[in-house]
Amino acid sequence: MPPSRIDAIRKILELSPNDPFPRYGLAMELKNTGRLDEARAEFEELERRQPDYVPQYLMHFNVLVALKRADDAKALGARGMAAAARKGDAHAAGEMQAAIEALEAED
Repeated sequence: MPPSRIDAIRKILELSPNDPFPRYGLAMELKNTGRLDEARAEFEELERRQPDYVPQYLMHFNVLVALKRADDAKALGARGMAAAARKGDAHAAGEMQAAIEALEAED
């Protein structure tokens, strides 16, 4: 049986543990297969290693919301907005702000 996508991405990650793209890919694959706690752990590691990798924040936010961790999601959203501001990414900052506002409207 061929290796799963998750296994294949993990092998790439072993070779380049500080490259944000394969870690993001692993987190997304775990998220998309419903393995939310594992996805959350990979997103946390990605943020620890690469806090200015802006694409991670909204996806990690969505995982935290799905795990019913609204306070953690809001805190992450604030960090994501700050990272987007540091990178000059107004679009990502706006998406993050909208996600936080939508979550707060549900409270």
